[in-house]
Amino acid sequence: MQVHLVDGTYELFRHYFAVPKHQDALGRECGAVRGVLASLLSMTRNGATHLAVATDKVIESFRNDLYPGYKDGAGVAPDLVSQFPLLEEAVAAMGMVVWPMVEFEADDALAAGARLAAADARVTQVLICTPDKDLSQCVVGDHVVQLDRRKKELRNEAGVIAKFGVSPASIPDYLALVGDTADGYPGLAGWGAKSTATVLAKYGHLEAIPQHGTNWLVRVSNAGGLAETLHDHFADAVLFRTLATLRTDIPLFTDVDELRWKGPTSLFEPLAALLDGKGGGTRRRDVAR
Repeated sequence: MQVHLVDGTYELFRHYFAVPKHQDALGRECGAVRGVLASLLSMTRNGATHLAVATDKVIESFRNDLYPGYKDGAGVAPDLVSQFPLLEEAVAAMGMVVWPMVEFEADDALAAGARLAAADARVTQVLICTPDKDLSQCVVGDHVVQLDRRKKELRNEAGVIAKFGVSPASIPDYLALVGDTADGYPGLAGWGAKSTATVLAKYGHLEAIPQHGTNWLVRVSNAGGLAETLHDHFADAVLFRTLATLRTDIPLFTDVDELRWKGPTSLFEPLAALLDGKGGGTRRRDVAR
């Protein structure tokens, strides 16, 4: 069997910027929610049988306590934030498993869910449905892969290496050095994508990179300067790697059959009617995240 794990936060952002606004019968904005629900139902029509949707019920997480600059809800449109609880209610009513994260992030739930599902001998493949580069650290051969549903791109372990120049196990180290503007941490000065990939392809992790001298046995311009920067800011690099490392120890389920979709619950029809209230608006042309 295949297991599809969907980044509900990404999907809500994506549809918020891609579909017209729409108000439900109570006057609540629900256009993005309707878009996500239609997308999820299309997955079942295309053969998906075991699914779970992870969301950021609270945009902040334990990482905000570790690093003040980490992403939070600042700047997110109120009519987008307001759709998170409605999405979680609607997905559950549709009969699908939903993981609304509070202490952790949706990405952590996807990582933990992928680990649990992949451990089941009946699971032939786990598809993590998100383009988020953080999730590349969870890819394992062809068994656990990433699926960008918008671009229809599947990324296995060879694909991760082709895109980033490092193996999935080195992705947190990679992000620690180059930074992640979407998540709010800067990386180390001078460490670009190319130099970082070249160094980590040889050394794998931060601790193995020589922090003195230029004899790295790899061809990297300004190797001495990069080594000095890493030496002087090694604690920052380790912190950024902690921010980039997804948690896989969240007890989300005990049996993969808990993720089997058996159709909508009795709550879905009245909720769908509510969401079908009068709406309107123009299509947003931007693409989220």
